[in-house]
Amino acid sequence: MTEKEVLDLFHERRALLTGHFKLSSGLHSENYLQCALILQHPDLAEEMAKDIAKQFEKEKIDLVIGPALGGVTLAYEVARALKVRGLFTERQEGAMVLRRGFVINPGERALVIEDVITTGGSTKEVIDVVKKAGGIVVGVASVIDRSSEPVDFGVPFVSLARINVKTYQEEDCPLCRSNIPVTKPGSRK
Repeated sequence: MTEKEVLDLFHERRALLTGHFKLSSGLHSENYLQCALILQHPDLAEEMAKDIAKQFEKEKIDLVIGPALGGVTLAYEVARALKVRGLFTERQEGAMVLRRGFVINPGERALVIEDVITTGGSTKEVIDVVKKAGGIVVGVASVIDRSSEPVDFGVPFVSLARINVKTYQEEDCPLCRSNIPVTKPGSRK
């Protein structure tokens, strides 16, 4: 899929929401990309995952891992395309961890996946989980990169589309000053 096709899909499927949102990063925005509305369709999830997988097929990846909730479906689909294991991390007492018996063996090569990157905070937490387990992060990928500044993960980072959406610190948010009710649609409430 081209970047235009990905962004058109978000518009067509009404997955680019307008309002007043508190993002998982803590930032506020008048737009929210609800990837779940796209990834609920297996054919679209598969197509996007294959496009991501193609960019990393020469990296000898052992596993694909993403944060719950947004990275679960995508990690599974990219792992399926690469014919490797698909894992996800979860928050436990505020910290990103591996649960459910998932194990990363020392030396295993991992691709970290996220649906939407804003600040890269959750993705960096997943990278830390992989490194603490002795794994090697070989790349990061997302469906959408909505970061206002380039995020440095220390490894190659690719996204299927980039969108420029304004974000605000809560104290500087014009939507808050206008008393527009805020919605917290992300997985970190």
